Amino acid sequence: MATNPPKQQTFDRSIIEGPIGGAVWRLAWPTMLQNVIAGLQGIIDHAMVGHFVGYTANAAIGVSWQIILVVIVFISSLFTGMAVLVARFAGANEPAKVNKVVYQAFLTAFGLSIILAAVGYFASPSLLVLVNAEPAVQKEALPFLRAMFMGIFGMMMFFMLSGAFRAAGDPRTPLRLGVTMTVLTIAFNVILIPMFGTIGAALGTIASSTTVAIYGLWKITRPDAVIHFERGMDKKPDFTIIRSLFRFGLPTGVQGIAMNIGGVLLLRFIGSLQHSAAAQAAYAVGYTELFSLITWTSVGLMGASATIAGQNLGAGNPERAVQGVRVASRYGLGVAVVIGAMFLAIPGYLLAVFGMTDPLVLDLGRQLLAFLSVSGLFITVALSYTGGLQGTGDTRSPLYISIISQVVIPLGLCTVFQALYGLDAFHIWTAIVIGHATRATLSVLRFRQGKWRGIAVDIEPARP
Repeated sequence: MATNPPKQQTFDRSIIEGPIGGAVWRLAWPTMLQNVIAGLQGIIDHAMVGHFVGYTANAAIGVSWQIILVVIVFISSLFTGMAVLVARFAGANEPAKVNKVVYQAFLTAFGLSIILAAVGYFASPSLLVLVNAEPAVQKEALPFLRAMFMGIFGMMMFFMLSGAFRAAGDPRTPLRLGVTMTVLTIAFNVILIPMFGTIGAALGTIASSTTVAIYGLWKITRPDAVIHFERGMDKKPDFTIIRSLFRFGLPTGVQGIAMNIGGVLLLRFIGSLQHSAAAQAAYAVGYTELFSLITWTSVGLMGASATIAGQNLGAGNPERAVQGVRVASRYGLGVAVVIGAMFLAIPGYLLAVFGMTDPLVLDLGRQLLAFLSVSGLFITVALSYTGGLQGTGDTRSPLYISIISQVVIPLGLCTVFQALYGLDAFHIWTAIVIGHATRATLSVLRFRQGKWRGIAVDIEPARP
């Protein structure tokens, strides 16, 4: 007796109907947890190479990742475009279109990973010169960077698969993929770093990401997956869809690059201070590490807002999209209030975790954390509403808002303060807060305008 083949898993309809608070939380918490675990992996990697190779290896990995992240942020922007289309079609309950969009994103990512491997290998020496890496650092960084470019396929697939499943309303699969990749990376690096030094960290990352990518691609060939590549589907490139991926995604890539450039230029202002080393140490720990306790949560809520907004707009329910974004921002504010209170109440203990004992560094660190306790309220609102805009297809507005609030305003204020008063750390921290407040205000105002309601997202009817 013949058995019926398993059916494709249906989309989670609680995203477009039922209690909105629960839907937002179910989408957000897996990404929050994944971000925390990934952050711990980076700390472990740096600790290991620092122990087995030395601080030069830490610098080499840090410089290399600055280059890799700029490339990944830009190229991965097409996955934002993919998420816009996937969320809209999932909300409209059109699985064939979801599958077709994800397949075209896969083809595009595969082609780009081949191009990046070739270009990155030969461009690595010039890129390291461009970031002013010292000769000793370049010696350690060059093989690491070349290896990362050659093995970038796995990371590209990981980001693509995570974005696709999350936009389709399945945040747990990206969590499983992320946790597996982190555990495998740590396991590989424990073996490879003592054997091969700095490049061992690259080999461990490549091995883990490629393994997870292969598993993820196998998973979407399974008929019970929420995203499914069918045997009979059209396998040829569809340039109409590919153009849509870049049309919606490229503004996000440019936004990421602009913000990275803004961050580098802000570091130049910090480096011009009288006590620049102390200020840079306070900034590295306070802003890069401790402030991430808020941004990890906010990034998860941004993804939840994008999926909620996109799917509900696809389902013809824009008012529920508005409710979902508001709920996400309230969750974020709750977390920001708690962590901000810690910044104000126990800054010394938080800084001591990172071994900061110098009195000058502690004073600057406490001062910065006081400013960041306010900034956290703004950044979590900004990211929640950014997700709402991007999820509905309005990816240009966050680009313009980010350039104004994260580049023009803070750098402009630092320039003015430097010219009028002589720059002090207090002025830089003030510029950061004003930039975040501007981003939150403009994001909320743009979302409330409601122009995203009329953004059309469609492709040709998917062929069976």
